[in-house]
Amino acid sequence: MSGDSLPITAERFAKALADLSLSSLYLKVAELENSIAHLQKSNGELQEFVRQEEDKECYEAILENRDVIRRMEERIELVKREVTEVRGLPFKPRGEEKSAPVDAESRTNGATNGTAEMAGAAARNGTNASNGTTHGQQAGNAAEEEEGVFL
Repeated sequence: MSGDSLPITAERFAKALADLSLSSLYLKVAELENSIAHLQKSNGELQEFVRQEEDKECYEAILENRDVIRRMEERIELVKREVTEVRGLPFKPRGEEKSAPVDAESRTNGATNGTAEMAGAAARNGTNASNGTTHGQQAGNAAEEEEGVFL
């Protein structure tokens, strides 16, 4: 990580969540989960390289990635807290929305899980509702996958 920029503090992140719509909160969780998955994959590849080459810089990158993953997981928890404790709504992560049908009354009360809103918002801003990436990011991710390293 660059010495010039620091990540936003957990307190400032939590405060900023109040201004986001429910669909934006779910998109943020999807984005964070996607980033975590890429960092975990990258760490797996880096660990293999470190075992073979005993590369100190790669080892330090693994440790840094672990810190970033921890911060991202903390942010997911902050989003969950915003949805459940502050807004008083159930938090429905991806995949759970199919297990329990949402009736018309809960839709009108705003107690949906944000999936439909997320898909609509994704269509409007060019993101993929399943993982929160934009089409450009998907193309970039494909190029990165070919190179095999996610830093």
